[in-house]
Amino acid sequence: MSTPEPTETTATESTPAAPAPAPAQPSDAHPRFAAALAELGLQVEVRRFPDATRTAAEAAAAVGCELSEIVKSLVFTADGVPVLVLMDGSSRVDVELVRRELGAQKVERADAALVRETTGYAIGGVPPFGHATKTRVLADRRLLDHAVVWAAAGTPHTVFPLDPKTLIAHAGATVVDVREPAK
Repeated sequence: MSTPEPTETTATESTPAAPAPAPAQPSDAHPRFAAALAELGLQVEVRRFPDATRTAAEAAAAVGCELSEIVKSLVFTADGVPVLVLMDGSSRVDVELVRRELGAQKVERADAALVRETTGYAIGGVPPFGHATKTRVLADRRLLDHAVVWAAAGTPHTVFPLDPKTLIAHAGATVVDVREPAK
């Protein structure tokens, strides 16, 4: 029995070389997120990477995309009530703008326990939708600057691509300007 020769692939100038993801399996997404995708009738390519994609920089390097094409799903509390903010990976959330947007007295970053309790996921794997509880969601307008964005699929090793309008719609997000000004 002869073995076929491997085929060689090369990266083009328009597609930066990135570590190859492991072959996709139905179980690659977190089960809660996979159920949310099925409920929404969404079929997305979930990519699993051997190294963690917990941070936006790790995810961008793994995918081979710009940092701003990564969606960070960040949980804050506004007067003690959890709120999810979707922000591009190259930007920071301006907590004062979130406070004003929500008409809150105080906005703070949620701790890891509240993130897990609210979303059902650990920090570094929080997807933009498919959460354990219904939470108000804000999406920064800069996400719409891209044709495709990448977000966590419920684990620190998985991501999925989606056009930002569809992602924002399924997250039930309000589009706002809550990005910290560039310094």
